[in-house]
Parts: sequence; C-alpha cells; structure tokens
Amino acid sequence: MISRTKLGAVVLGVFLAFFILVTAQRGWIMLRDPDPVATLIGVAFLILPLIGAWALVVEFRFGSRIEKLGRILEAEGRLPDDDLPRTPSGRVVRDAADGVFEKYRRETEEAPEDWRSWFRLACIYDAARDRRRAREAMRRAIALHKQHEGRLL
Repeated sequence: MISRTKLGAVVLGVFLAFFILVTAQRGWIMLRDPDPVATLIGVAFLILPLIGAWALVVEFRFGSRIEKLGRILEAEGRLPDDDLPRTPSGRVVRDAADGVFEKYRRETEEAPEDWRSWFRLACIYDAARDRRRAREAMRRAIALHKQHEGRLL
C-alpha cells in the first residue's frame, strides 16, 4: 500500500510535470515569434522547464534511495527507535531529539565509513528539524552504500 507521503509526492510530481509541459509549450510559441524580446522570453521558458525537470528527477531519485536504505535497515532491525515524545501535531519534540543526538553522533564518529550510522544520524537531524544537515548526512549514507555495496538503484 502506498503511503500518504509518497502519494503526495507523486501528485505534486504530476502537477509539476504538467506545469513544465505547459511552460515549455508557451516557450515554443514565444520562440517562434519574430519579436526579439518574445524570442528571449521563449528561450527562458524552455530553459526553466529543463531545470524544473532536472530538479524533479534528482529529488525523486534521492527519495527512492532513502527509501531503499530505510528498507534495508528495517529488515536488519537497525532503524533508530521511534519512541521520542511528540507534539499534538505529531512532530518529535525537538529537545527530546537533541537529547538522543549525541548517541548517534558518537556512533557516526566511531564508524565514519558505515552508511548505517550516517542514515541513523540523518534521521535524528531530521527529527531535530535540521533538514540541511539531515540531507547532507543522508547523501553521505547513500554515497557510502554505493561505495561499499555496489549500485543502489
């Protein structure tokens, strides 16, 4: 069964793909206009959808790789505990995440070449609402997995 998060990502991806197609179509129309300003706008309208398509593919690949690594850790029974207290909205209480952060930071320092420790550290960064560091740690986990265990996808 597909999760709500994954369904939301797919729906947003479809909307973005539709937007990219419409923008590219408008760019093509403007590109054929003899007015130089319209032609320049048409070029921009063609370049921006390419950037959007690239970003969409990169993000979906990143999410897919995270999901695969998560399934591996789940099968091994090595995912971080999900017993931290939560706010009424369902978010992890930041102070609680900060409290267990040291355990996972130490684990990563002791095994810097283990993708599993980086994955768990990324989960704790995310729980502490530090998305930038969470994504960096997850990228490191993906790179280490590829390096030590072959292609990911």
